[in-house]
Amino acid sequence: MAELLRVENLHVAVEEKEILKGIDLTINTGEIHVVMGTNGAGKSTLANAIMGNPAYTVTEGKIVFDGKDITEDAVNDRAKAGIFMSFQSPISIPGITVENFIRTAKTTITGEQQRALAFKKELKSKMDELSFDSSYAQRYVNDGFSGGERKKNEILQMSILNPKLAMLDETDSGLDVDAVRIVSEGVSRFHNENNAVLIITHHNSILQKLKPDFVHILINGRIVKTGDASLVAEIEKQGYDAYKALV
Repeated sequence: MAELLRVENLHVAVEEKEILKGIDLTINTGEIHVVMGTNGAGKSTLANAIMGNPAYTVTEGKIVFDGKDITEDAVNDRAKAGIFMSFQSPISIPGITVENFIRTAKTTITGEQQRALAFKKELKSKMDELSFDSSYAQRYVNDGFSGGERKKNEILQMSILNPKLAMLDETDSGLDVDAVRIVSEGVSRFHNENNAVLIITHHNSILQKLKPDFVHILINGRIVKTGDASLVAEIEKQGYDAYKALV
C-alpha cells in the first residue's frame, strides 16, 4: 500500500461562501473510503475540489496526488494523472456516441491511439458485465438514457479508463435494487490493490457488496468522525444528529 491522495487542511469556497473548513484526508492504494453526511455538508464539494472543478476555489490547504501537488492543476491534467469522477446527475452530450466519447477519452489519457477492433471488443465485454445493452454504444452519451442507464454509463467509463482514483458522487442515488447491485459489482470488479475508490453516498445500499476500509462523517464542512465499516450501521441507527455536536 502506498499513499495515493493526501488532502491537507483544505478550505474551499463557492461564490465566496466557504463550504469546506479544513479537511484532512489520506487515501492509500487498495483502499475504499466512504464519505457520508447531511445535505449541504460539503461532500460533493470535496470531490469537485479534488477533481479541480474551477467553480470551487481552494482558499487554503493543498491536494497531493501520487506524490505531486496538484492544487493548481487543471481538470484535464488531473484526469491524465489518473483521477476519475462520476456525477450525481450525468449530463447528456448530443452528437457524440458513447463509444466515441470513451475511446477519445482513453486515447487522450493514455496518449495511445486505441485500435478500433480491440476497443470495440473491450467495450462490449464491459457493457455485458454491467448488463448494459451493447446497442447503447452507438447512442449519444446519456441522450434519452434513464437514471440507471446514466449511472451504468459512468461505471462503464471508469472501467475502461481504469483510473488510479475513482470518486463516485452518489452513484447509487435514484437506482432500483437491481441497478445498485450491478453498479456495486462493477465497482468491485474495478477495485484492486493498485487503485482506490472514494464513494460519496447518503445510503448504505451500495455498501452491501463494497466493504469500505474507512468511513468519514462530514458535517458542516468538517470531517467530525472516521471509523471502519461499522460506522455505517451506527449512522443508520442514530442518524447524524449525534455528530452535529462534534462540529
